[in-house]
Amino acid sequence: MITANQKKELIKKSKSVRKNSYSPYSNYKVGAALLAKSGKIYIGTNFENAAFGAGICAERVALGSAISAGEREFLAICVCGNSMVLPCGICRQTLSEFDDIEIICCDENGNEKQYMLSSILPHAFQKKQLNA
Repeated sequence: MITANQKKELIKKSKSVRKNSYSPYSNYKVGAALLAKSGKIYIGTNFENAAFGAGICAERVALGSAISAGEREFLAICVCGNSMVLPCGICRQTLSEFDDIEIICCDENGNEKQYMLSSILPHAFQKKQLNA
């Protein structure tokens, strides 16, 4: 479990990075802040493309930044949208590669909910299945 201060910082950073969203088609701005076990926080925001499938979610941008920096262990991620938002299915599956983490969801009005990744993706496909 993360501390109250860590949670507060994740919410603050996920809300802040939303302003950098490139979302001219949906105007749905999402920010994510991912806390690594090292204590470092990695941020990401969504971006869209005229070829809709070419965009990427904020959660995977933050995860990509963390992986690029050499991180492999994570404690929590906070996702903040125009309204209450949970990670999409692709993001849930991507995050599950790195074990069960806390998911904090919030909106621009200060509403928030908290889940464990395993509760919102109970039957993730995992690497152990590849070795079966």
